[in-house]
Amino acid sequence: MSLKHAVLALLQKEEGSGYDLSKRFKGGMSYFWSASHQQIYQQLKKMLSDDLIAVRVESQDGKPDKKIYQITELGTQALIDWIEEPSKMSRVNDAFLVKLYAGEVVDNSVLAAKIKEHVVHHQKLLTAFALLEEEYAGMNKQQRKRVMLPYMTLRKGVLGEQAWLQWAEEALALLEQ
Repeated sequence: MSLKHAVLALLQKEEGSGYDLSKRFKGGMSYFWSASHQQIYQQLKKMLSDDLIAVRVESQDGKPDKKIYQITELGTQALIDWIEEPSKMSRVNDAFLVKLYAGEVVDNSVLAAKIKEHVVHHQKLLTAFALLEEEYAGMNKQQRKRVMLPYMTLRKGVLGEQAWLQWAEEALALLEQ
């Protein structure tokens, strides 16, 4: 996947300025794809030159003009083509797991402390996901239909965090033996 496809996916849902996209990126997509504000703006410039997106300029009182980006037909087709391509399986590059793998060189209490640090992070994510699920549960049928696919990514996140926390319990129990 590339940042280009993530931006196309956001614009396919709703047009927006670079700032709007950056905010939406951090609001939901950041759980499974990351990009800086600067990377998003660089990508918008390239996508504009490739005719994947268009821009209109809105004047603002006392502020610089606001550029509003929207996906073009060519951009929509590029998104469709990309969705239809086979996806590579994700590879995990997790420094924490490498540390655990090599952890025999330290006391188990060091590893347990590291796991507990990560547990805090994963519990926070699970709490955030639970709030999003509550929001989804409060929607009417039409609203749910509109956000069904993003909801599916949320469920993947929930299940992943639950699995991680379950694994952490098992790992801590093993380390205490």
